Amino acid sequence: MTAQKKDLLTGGGLLVGFVIILILMFSPLFNGKNYLNYMDDLFNSISKGSVYYIPKLIKETNAYDSTIIDGSLTADNENQAKEIATQIRFSGAKADADGTTIKVSGRLGDILASVLHDTDVMFANQDESIRAKYGYSGKQALYNWWTALKSMDKVLKKQKRFHDAKFVAIVQKKGVECAYNYYTIKPHSIADETMHVIFSLIFYIIYTLWFGFGILYTLMGLGFRLEH
Repeated sequence: MTAQKKDLLTGGGLLVGFVIILILMFSPLFNGKNYLNYMDDLFNSISKGSVYYIPKLIKETNAYDSTIIDGSLTADNENQAKEIATQIRFSGAKADADGTTIKVSGRLGDILASVLHDTDVMFANQDESIRAKYGYSGKQALYNWWTALKSMDKVLKKQKRFHDAKFVAIVQKKGVECAYNYYTIKPHSIADETMHVIFSLIFYIIYTLWFGFGILYTLMGLGFRLEH
């Protein structure tokens, strides 16, 4: 009975401690954020620093300087079609909107270079620069590029230009999508946050075991035993 009471007190103490720390974790003690949001932002910033492919993609667009694209792209609505046409014209290519269709003619390399320029600016969280350029938000501009590239991929595939289509899809996913999804997040290198990462992993393991042993000792204190 003495051992059983000791187990119950140990288990109860562990669970009480677990709950106290859990409450602290959900309190805004970390720069006005709770621990989960703080760590979520930290890992997002680290992951953003590891997906910066834009400089490499910009170099690869040089191979498409003499590649011509001539076809019709499709937008979600008439207003977006006008915006896409405007953005494409900034690259030096021809673009005319008619309803939800955009007739495009020009060098593929120039268009993709313009896409990646806007993408790079937004990756650096400089929305005001894109807003001054087009007259609407940078996220809207990125979404327009995403829609245009998606449609461009289909056009090139119909023309059996699969190599060109593949690169367009890469720019869409590794460039535009990344900049859009990581907008407002400040990138950090994992080398700069090594201690934070190590601490969070060790804490996660200890905290999980803490709860497990709390349950184990509590059940043992209540008289439960495993038997073969």
